[in-house]
Amino acid sequence: MDQINNHLLKGKYGKSIPVDIYWKTSIAPLPILVFAHGFKGFKDWGHWEAIAKKFVEAGYCFVKFNFSHNGTTPDNPLDFVDLEAFGQNNYSKELDDLQTVLDWIVQAQELRSKINCNTKDINLIGHSRGGPIALIATKENDYVQRVITWAGVHELNYAWQQEEEKIKQWEKDGVYYVLNGRTKQNMPLYYQLFEDYQKNAKRLSIKNTLQDLNKPYLIVHGSADPAVPVDAANYLLEHAANAELCLIDGANHVFGGQHPFDKKHLPKHTQELIVESLSFLKKKGNKNEKKY
Repeated sequence: MDQINNHLLKGKYGKSIPVDIYWKTSIAPLPILVFAHGFKGFKDWGHWEAIAKKFVEAGYCFVKFNFSHNGTTPDNPLDFVDLEAFGQNNYSKELDDLQTVLDWIVQAQELRSKINCNTKDINLIGHSRGGPIALIATKENDYVQRVITWAGVHELNYAWQQEEEKIKQWEKDGVYYVLNGRTKQNMPLYYQLFEDYQKNAKRLSIKNTLQDLNKPYLIVHGSADPAVPVDAANYLLEHAANAELCLIDGANHVFGGQHPFDKKHLPKHTQELIVESLSFLKKKGNKNEKKY
C-alpha cells in the first residue's frame, strides 16, 4: 500500500489543510473516498487510519484531512494546541475546506501523476458533525456520486435550537466553552459560529439539503450512541429523498474505537461499519469494488 501523509493544502482562511492519501497501485482507475472528521476530531484520531487501510484493501483510494480550524496544527496533529483557531471555526469554513480538498483531487496534476484514481467516482464519508458537512458538499458538487454518514448529526444548530437564553448569554459574552472529555480542555466557541449559521441558515439546513439530494445516501448509526442519539438517524432518513438506514446494534458514537488505538484488530462494530459501507458502495454500481 502506498500513502502520502500530511500533504498541506493552502486553506482559504490562512491556515493549512493537512491531507492523507492511501492507495494501492492499480491498472483500473480507483474510486475515491473522502473522509471528513467531526467536532473535536482530527484525521489521525484513533482507528481512522486502520479503517482507511481496510477501504484501500477493498479497492479504493482513501483521503482524510483536517479541517483548517479544528484546533490542531501541522506540527502538532494529535493535540489541540490552537484553541483560538478552534474558537474561530464555523460551518462555512469547513465547507470551504472540504471544497478545497475536492478541487485538489479533481484538478491536481501532482496527484494524478502518482495515483490512477477515478475523479468521476468520488464518494464522501462524514463522521458526527462531519456528516452534515459531507451532505451539503455532496449536494453542491456534481462529481460527488454518493455519501455516507457515520453517527451523523441531523442539524448543525441542534445544540441551541431551543436555547434562547443561552444564545443571549453567548452573544453578551462573545464566547462559551465546551469541555473535551478526553483532554479535559475547555475549548472556546466564539459567537461568530452562531452568526455564521444565521447568515447561511438556508444553505446549512440539513432538512433542505436532504430534500434536494438526489444521490445515493447511506446512514450508519449505532443503537447505543450516547453523543448523537438514534433519533438523529431517523430524522435524516425521514427527510432524505434517496437514503437507506443501517443501525448497528450496540455500537457507540465511534463504533468501538478509542484514542489512541493500539489494538491488532478492529472492533466488531467497526468491522460491521466497514462491511455495510462497502456493501452500499458496491450495490450502487462501483465496478472496481473487491470482495471485503
